[in-house]
Amino acid sequence: MIPFSYYIDKFVNYLNIEKNYSLHTIANYRKDLSEFRDFLDSRGGADIKNIDYFLLRKFFSVLSGRQLGKRSLSRKISTLKSFFKFILREGLIKSNPASSLIYPRADKNLPKFLTEKEVEKVLEVSDGKGVLALRDKAILEFLYSTGARVSEMVTLKIENIDLVSGVVKVKGKGRKERLLPLGEPAVKSIKHYLDARRDKSEFLFINKKGSALSDRGLRGIVYKYIKKAAIHLKASPHTFRHSFATHLLNRGADLRSVQELLGHSSISTTQVYTHLTIDSLKKVYLKAHPRAK
Repeated sequence: MIPFSYYIDKFVNYLNIEKNYSLHTIANYRKDLSEFRDFLDSRGGADIKNIDYFLLRKFFSVLSGRQLGKRSLSRKISTLKSFFKFILREGLIKSNPASSLIYPRADKNLPKFLTEKEVEKVLEVSDGKGVLALRDKAILEFLYSTGARVSEMVTLKIENIDLVSGVVKVKGKGRKERLLPLGEPAVKSIKHYLDARRDKSEFLFINKKGSALSDRGLRGIVYKYIKKAAIHLKASPHTFRHSFATHLLNRGADLRSVQELLGHSSISTTQVYTHLTIDSLKKVYLKAHPRAK
């Protein structure tokens, strides 16, 4: 019997070479499949051809005892569906045992976002002198101007940003590249920051040692200014991304354009941002309804 780990390695190589997935995504797939492998080993192992829907259900029954969240369970189901779809395509099994697995009904949690006034407040308190203060200002302006992910920002190189045209090229999920426009305040902040730098690093956002800023480092900077602005919302860099999308839609941007800017592969992911603040809804209602006043 061929060890299940052999099939995991085969699938991971496919994700890396053919699908060009990010290392983070691949690591999650491997983690989920390794959990399933451990489950099989605890039962004495199983030939991949003998794995059926009922065995998969037993695996998820074990997982449910660990009180995992619906999002985690959904990810593991998605992993197994993709894995067995690949194994089926390779001709190693005759049917996909995971095809009938049902995703748990997800809770509809709307993303938290800052109001336009709150964003302005955070940007105002980030004004300062010195290269690090200028960097922090550039980071916050960039976040709100582009709606970029943290992972896209910490890997961004100076050569990928055109301050004359006001355009930046970022590498998103699946290593897919996309062009994003930069607002004038962001362009100015980045120019001031770059003019103050005396290092030779190729990365746009760097730490005080001259190395590329880490994910954790960037998050720490955002938390610092959220706190300084006395905003009580538990905000993060992703909150700026949520705010970016929400404010665009509130001001009339179409959903497809916002999808492109965010780098979402599916518009259903972007639709979560179609919620509008009650103030915006009231304005539309008062303006459009004949009996509103």
